[in-house]
Amino acid sequence: MKKVMLIFPPEWVPTAPYLALPSLTAVLRQNGIEVVQKDISVEAFDHYFTREFIEFVGARIQNRLKELRVKKREQGLNKEDRQLKDMLTQYTYADLPYHIEKVRRAKEIVRCEEFYEVDKLEWALNAFREVMEFVSASYFPAAINFYPVESNLNKYRPWVSEDLFAAPRDENVNIYIDLCRQLVFPAIEKDKPEIIGISIGTPVQLMSGMTFAQMIREQYPDIHITVGGNITTRLKDEISKNKKFFEKAFHSMISYEGEHAMVELVQALSEGKPLSEVSNLIWMDDAGTVQVNEKLYTERVNELPIPDFDGIPWDKYFVPEKIVPYLGTRGCYWGKCTFCDHGAGYIDQFRAKHADQILDELKQIKEKYNAKHILFTDESFPPALFIKLPPMMIEANLDIYWTTLIRFESLLIEPEVWDLAAQSGCRSLYFGLESANERIIKLVQKDTKIDVAIQNLNEAKRVGIWSHVMGFFGFPSETQAEAEDTRRFLIDHSDIIHSVEMYFFVLYKNAPVWNMMEETKIKVQENPEHDLALDYYYTPESGLTIPEAMERYQNFYKDDFDPWALRVNAREHVYLYITHFGTNHLPQLYVKNHPESQHEESFQAML
Repeated sequence: MKKVMLIFPPEWVPTAPYLALPSLTAVLRQNGIEVVQKDISVEAFDHYFTREFIEFVGARIQNRLKELRVKKREQGLNKEDRQLKDMLTQYTYADLPYHIEKVRRAKEIVRCEEFYEVDKLEWALNAFREVMEFVSASYFPAAINFYPVESNLNKYRPWVSEDLFAAPRDENVNIYIDLCRQLVFPAIEKDKPEIIGISIGTPVQLMSGMTFAQMIREQYPDIHITVGGNITTRLKDEISKNKKFFEKAFHSMISYEGEHAMVELVQALSEGKPLSEVSNLIWMDDAGTVQVNEKLYTERVNELPIPDFDGIPWDKYFVPEKIVPYLGTRGCYWGKCTFCDHGAGYIDQFRAKHADQILDELKQIKEKYNAKHILFTDESFPPALFIKLPPMMIEANLDIYWTTLIRFESLLIEPEVWDLAAQSGCRSLYFGLESANERIIKLVQKDTKIDVAIQNLNEAKRVGIWSHVMGFFGFPSETQAEAEDTRRFLIDHSDIIHSVEMYFFVLYKNAPVWNMMEETKIKVQENPEHDLALDYYYTPESGLTIPEAMERYQNFYKDDFDPWALRVNAREHVYLYITHFGTNHLPQLYVKNHPESQHEESFQAML
């Protein structure tokens, strides 16, 4: 069998692994295939905060200034060039040894017991952000962020295929060129894979993933490159129509779930079998025609092995304790929300493992990886499982902590259910509220009962479970008064809501709301140049426009967010604080209780 390297490109949260690679690795190894898995996303974050990379960035700034001086001498500088020159000049005064020592100390803090001293943790996170501003300056106009993960090259748009093809040639802006040379190529030289799989699970990863694919293909023409993941699956029709992807970036693409499809691909390439027999595969034949295989395969979740994390660089995550992701279900048990496009990533929808199998696998994970913190990454944790699993975990003396996404549910109003959930180790829940207005709730088909939501939140608080509530403004036809209902709900119940995340409605490509145009009366504006767009601008006949919804969202964070503003905003960091201190009452995490943040004067104290 040919040797496989799996690559997870930047960027994902640097607090826990993403499940794609370990899930693929488990099935490949089960079938006797040698696998190397590389979480380049977390390796990149770790790499940014090293002496080597910070000095490299300092040299980049000097080189870009030199180019601008030459341009000034030969043809003159425009206003934008002069502004860039002034900005880069300011960064030449940065004390590199000082910042190198700061981030060395910051990495030490986030990976040891000092993490739980919130002043130190806040200082460490600020140290990372300061260095990322320095890094971004060297790749201007790119904005490269530590957290939240929303880096953007700005000059190049991931939703435009021609930009994806052009970006790997722009060394001034594209940081992923340097990451490929510094992290990916050395790994390939060391492990010598014959097949490389690149998993693209988030929109941010399109730019890095396509940059890696094109550079690997040029440097190592004999390696077969395949891509897969939720984002490429959502774009499979657009990608299959564009031969340039198969000529310049990758040789094949696996849509939908990829475990057994990847095994079939490796077997076909190893044994010289036709690729036309591989499930879920899109590829280009010798005649230059893109082929979309009709054969499809849906994973049987009860037959899958537990994720295999062997080879994952646990020591590079920005946490003091392992947080292990786990998936008990695939798809969404509810599956009705009209705003949600997650269903486009699956052939079949909801499938779940049996509770006893989940319990057994959690035991194996805890023992094998010496980990007590589990992150259920289910799209929405089913109420039946929330009721059935905790008593089993308690009886088995599993002794773990866990957290998950969940829906407000009338099935979860009995106090005993919450007592058992907390006793089993549940410490935080992420609730999808979306809206608190009855008409909008019906339109989005969330079917939330507001009185039930209040009961769920009250019970969670009573038993010590942290509640994070998510919502948005501006679902098509929503009025200002209806949006105000959601704002009012959050403010009126701030005593039982620990943290909040609001946004403005985004019209996603594959969301069921597309089938509600008559009801919502919106006019969609499509741009042919944006051939990989996953969301669209629209104008409504009535209700909030997109700019008005954005203004509502911005005003909420400006005027109303003080009760929930946290000094530590990574979900996994908050989760660890809850488990460490054994309570959902953590006043030290809120900005309102500690208005003075940790700045330069604190450095000696941190040392």
